[in-house]
Amino acid sequence: MAAYSNCSVGLFVMVALLSLSSITTIHAARGLLQLPNLPKIPSLPQPTMPQLPNIPNLPATLPPLSSVASLPTLPTANSPLPSLPTLPSVVPKMTLPPMPALNPLPNMPSLPTIPTLSPPPSN
Repeated sequence: MAAYSNCSVGLFVMVALLSLSSITTIHAARGLLQLPNLPKIPSLPQPTMPQLPNIPNLPATLPPLSSVASLPTLPTANSPLPSLPTLPSVVPKMTLPPMPALNPLPNMPSLPTIPTLSPPPSN
């Protein structure tokens, strides 16, 4: 029951703090709205922009494109493929080096046991 009352007190304090913080915000906003009329800011003279240069006219006729006859020809599907080099008739067999003997790993020395304080076994 005591935990419930501590929780409700904490919740009440939090709500009270949030209410007070919103009241100060409201007063600050109201103070800003009630400022006297400020003098008008004079308008600055507008700078004059220089004239943009004229775009030159493009020629009405374009030069002709290159003709298809002047392009290089691609090989066709019927053209013969280059021949592959011939392998010698006797090719040496590839062999792997022998595997090392599978010796068992050396025995690791056992670590000494550290006595610990443990409760006696229960019956």
